[in-house]
Amino acid sequence: MTTNILTAKNVKLNASFSEKEEAIRYVGAVLKDQGYVKEDYIDEMLKREELTSTFMGNFVAIPHGTEDAKKSVLETGIAVVTVPDGVDFGDGNIVKLMIGIAGKGDDHLEVLSQIAIVCSEEENIDKILSAQTEEEVLAIFSEVN
Repeated sequence: MTTNILTAKNVKLNASFSEKEEAIRYVGAVLKDQGYVKEDYIDEMLKREELTSTFMGNFVAIPHGTEDAKKSVLETGIAVVTVPDGVDFGDGNIVKLMIGIAGKGDDHLEVLSQIAIVCSEEENIDKILSAQTEEEVLAIFSEVN
């Protein structure tokens, strides 16, 4: 697995979106712009969201591509986007923290388990949402790197 799956460039603080598709496209663009995925991965993220919501509870969503999207993953990486005002992911599920994932091979399983550990602690989510710098977020996710 790549050593830097999360860097300061992958962290975007205080974003604002009017709807879910815009939010997913944004987190996908972060992955693409940092060289983790090809452009078509973003469409696969949207297809995945249509199949079943990536909302995980606790104001967290983990958008990622479909199984078919694996061919569009160049490197394993994650993008962390905070949305203080929240974005509706449907059914009244408000997301304030999006963690976009691109996993090469089976890396996504390991990355997901690490993210689950971080996000299972409500205080970690509060810390991420109140972070003033990208480095603060990186410190919380240091286990994932």
